[in-house]
Amino acid sequence: MKPHQIYVALALTLLFAITAAVADTRLSSGQITNSLQGVTDTQLSLTAAELRQTAVDNIRNYPGPTPIGHLLVIPQLDKLAQFTVEINFDFNSAAIRPESYRDVGAIADALHNPILLGYGILVIGHTDTVGGREYNLNLSQRRAEAIREALIDPFGVNPGVLQAVGLGEEQLRDPTHPTAAVNRRVQLINVGKRFCFGRSGEQFQCP
Repeated sequence: MKPHQIYVALALTLLFAITAAVADTRLSSGQITNSLQGVTDTQLSLTAAELRQTAVDNIRNYPGPTPIGHLLVIPQLDKLAQFTVEINFDFNSAAIRPESYRDVGAIADALHNPILLGYGILVIGHTDTVGGREYNLNLSQRRAEAIREALIDPFGVNPGVLQAVGLGEEQLRDPTHPTAAVNRRVQLINVGKRFCFGRSGEQFQCP
């Protein structure tokens, strides 16, 4: 083999290796399924409306910029099986960016898995601190609802097992960098077997 052919072969090998490494970092439905299937006997007693009200109360009780010492803590959520994913939206919008539809599809694939069929899933939206807290609370609600709607159509997830809640910037993932992208995320929480949600967010046994 001639020297230039060797260089080309090595370059192609390196390119394939880099491509494979990038592909390996992509979100998979298996990752989501594994994280969400670890349910316990603990079940969420709060409705979706009550969860959102805790964020409203936190803003009212601690006005002004998000107080790092008073980030919203909901112990019941911490005890439930969950998975966090970063979904990209248009700036100041609830429009899901095209590059994130693959991740939404992976979420849907996980929820179609027989292991998770019939489980109630909370879709919780979070933002960074760019913008006002009330604005971000509403923006996160609209984004959580956009994820829910995308899971239903076109991905065919049962709407009865999905409930959207926005908590704004009240639960920063990285409080030391409040505007970082890691704070803009969607949290999926498994609230228990065979639970559906009513119009006001109450849970009941699925038919």
